[in-house]
Amino acid sequence: MGATGEDGGSCGEECEHARILRGDTVGTVLRGAIAAAVTPLAAGGAVLDEGAFGPYVDFLAGHGLDGLLALGTTGEGVLFDLEERRRVAELYIEAAAGRMQVAVHCGAQTTADTVALAGHAAEAGADAVAVIGPPYFALDADELFEHFSEAAAACEPLPFYVYEFAARSGYSVPLQVIASLREEAENFKGLKVSDTPWQTFEPYLIEGLDIFVGPEALIPQGMAGGAAGAVSGLASSFPDAVVALVRDPTPERGERVGALRAAMQALPFHAAAKAALGFRGVGVRGVVRPPLRTLREDEVAEVERIVREWDA
Repeated sequence: MGATGEDGGSCGEECEHARILRGDTVGTVLRGAIAAAVTPLAAGGAVLDEGAFGPYVDFLAGHGLDGLLALGTTGEGVLFDLEERRRVAELYIEAAAGRMQVAVHCGAQTTADTVALAGHAAEAGADAVAVIGPPYFALDADELFEHFSEAAAACEPLPFYVYEFAARSGYSVPLQVIASLREEAENFKGLKVSDTPWQTFEPYLIEGLDIFVGPEALIPQGMAGGAAGAVSGLASSFPDAVVALVRDPTPERGERVGALRAAMQALPFHAAAKAALGFRGVGVRGVVRPPLRTLREDEVAEVERIVREWDA
C-alpha cells in the first residue's frame, strides 16, 4: 500500500464539510469544459503532495473550467491503491469548494474495488462518477453490463458516466451495453469518449446521453454533433486552450489546440503535463508514479519551449 503523505484514509468531518459546500450541485449533470486533472505527487512519485492540490485547483478554476475529473488516465488513477484514491478524491472536492464540479474516476480492476470507490465518491461529495471498463480481460457484454450496473448503483443518485477508451481498456464498450444500462440505471447520464479516429468516436454520440469528447482534435466535430462538452487531458496544464475551444469550437482553433496536444503527446505526457504546470507558475512537481517516468533534461527543455510559445 502506498503512502499518502499526511492523514490519508478517513472520510469524516472533511467529507461532511464538502457535502455542505456542494449540496446545491450534487445530482446535477456535468457540463462544458472539464480538465482530466493530474495528481500532484512528491518523493519521486511515492506520496501524494497534499499541499499542491489547492493551488492547482485555483489555477484550473481561474481559467474558467467548469469542472475536473480526478484520477482518470491523466491523473494516473489506476497506479494508486484504494486508500490513496479515496484521499485524492477528498482533496479535490475540498479544494474545489463549490467553484467547479468534481467528477471522480472510479474504474478499477475488480468490480468490488470499483463499487467501493464509487460509493466513497458519493459519500465524499463528488458531483459525478466515471468508470472505464476493467483492463486486461476481454469482458463480454453481460460481464460489462453487470460491472457498470453495480458501479452506478453504488454512487446513486450521483450522475454516472461510462469512460470509453478502447486503447486503455483493451476493448470497446458495446453499444448494446450502453442501451441496457440506460434501462437499468436511472443515474446513467452519458459517456466520456476518448477513442480516435472520428469513425470510432461518432457511434457513441447517442441521442439522450451527454457525451464528452476526450481527444482535443475532435472537439469541434464532437460539439457540432451534439456533445455536451470535453474532458481533456491537455486542460490539466493548458486549461485556457481547451476552455476557449469548447466555448468557440471552430476548426481553426481545433487545429491549434490539436497541434499543442500533439507536441505534448510526443513526450511522456504525464510528466510533461506536470512540468508544463511548473513553467506556468503552478507548484506541481514534475514527478509521476512508476512505472511512468520523469522527463530527461532535453525533454524538460522541450516542455519549456512549448509553454513559452503558447504563452507568447
